[in-house]
Amino acid sequence: MHDGHLAADRGDVTRLLVVDDETPFLRALAISLRAAGYDVDTAETGERGLLQAASGHPDLVVLDLGLPGVDGLDVLRGLRGWSNVPVIVLSARQAEPTKVEALDAGADDYITKPFGFDELLARVRAALRRADAHDDPPAIVHTSEFTIDLAAKRATRTDGTDVHLTPTEWAIVETLVRHPGRLVTQRQVLQEVWGPQYESETTYLRVHLSAIRRKLERDSARPRYFITEAGMGYRFEPDA
Repeated sequence: MHDGHLAADRGDVTRLLVVDDETPFLRALAISLRAAGYDVDTAETGERGLLQAASGHPDLVVLDLGLPGVDGLDVLRGLRGWSNVPVIVLSARQAEPTKVEALDAGADDYITKPFGFDELLARVRAALRRADAHDDPPAIVHTSEFTIDLAAKRATRTDGTDVHLTPTEWAIVETLVRHPGRLVTQRQVLQEVWGPQYESETTYLRVHLSAIRRKLERDSARPRYFITEAGMGYRFEPDA
């Protein structure tokens, strides 16, 4: 079956984003993927890749690790702050720790350069089959009191002033905002922000949630957005 049929079966043309700083390779790969029936956007830097992902909403990202400036692992971590889009990592680095680091950072698959194009297509098809990218929250979440830009890692008030959140506070906000309207257990938040060894340290959460509410909520004693579900966890409740 031609890969274009797969895209058609998904309701429209499947959009891929390829991020690689080697221009000839990037151009050749984009041409081959378009010939296989995909709609392809490209970026030659990590910064541009993040912007393209936020604005273009690709169905899958093909990402080189060895990028100048913001490298591929940082791009991957940035994407995972707000998106579950499948990511296939490309790299000339063959060391096992690099592969593990990329997978731990949220990569769905890993291919070492040089590789066969048919192998890449097979990996793309498999990743798309596993994916449900349409469940992603929007990259920018607006409320009547503040805006959270997950891609830029920035919180602002409605008047445009920045809200300073510590890295830990931001990690908690990201975790909750990625699941709007859904209960996130204390264990889930602790695992995502601090790691499995802190699963029982619920005091950490209470202290940091209190600080987040003071910074973002109009009335921190009666929070509207960052809700505690007693004994269970927390919920980010967006505007209706």
